[in-house]
Amino acid sequence: MNPLNLDNIDLQLLNQLQTDASLSNQTLAERVFVSPPTCLRRVKRLKDVGLIEREIAVLSVDTLAGSIGYGLTAVVEITLDRQDQTALEAFEQRVQHEDAVQQCYRVSPGPDFCLIVHATSMPDYLALTQRLFTADANVRNVKSFFSIKRSKFGARVPLPGVP
Repeated sequence: MNPLNLDNIDLQLLNQLQTDASLSNQTLAERVFVSPPTCLRRVKRLKDVGLIEREIAVLSVDTLAGSIGYGLTAVVEITLDRQDQTALEAFEQRVQHEDAVQQCYRVSPGPDFCLIVHATSMPDYLALTQRLFTADANVRNVKSFFSIKRSKFGARVPLPGVP
């Protein structure tokens, strides 16, 4: 089922953009074998329908760690006492406002949430945990796993029919 009626050109455009969103319209058009005006129109449509949420630069955490910090990455499992819709949404709202929380997933089974957190240091991480978890009476359990090496990182979604 394809409710957005994506064709092969749309999929190729999405694939190219999720690999390198800084491509010029001309280069992008050449790579997917369409005219620049067609390319521009199609990319605008993909943005308008919400397939392209935003374009960002991915920073090197390892390089930043050597100059300004952010050398601590944690995967954090959170279990709440109450899992009603209001409690789950309240927790999601709390983490939305924390820059250190890079990703938040509501998961099942097991914990209620998994977070990806970047902190400058262990004291910075401790302050975050006190703000988000200790101060929230609904947080029952927190389990943190600290990254010792990033082996792979990506945000690319595999698309059907596109190598």
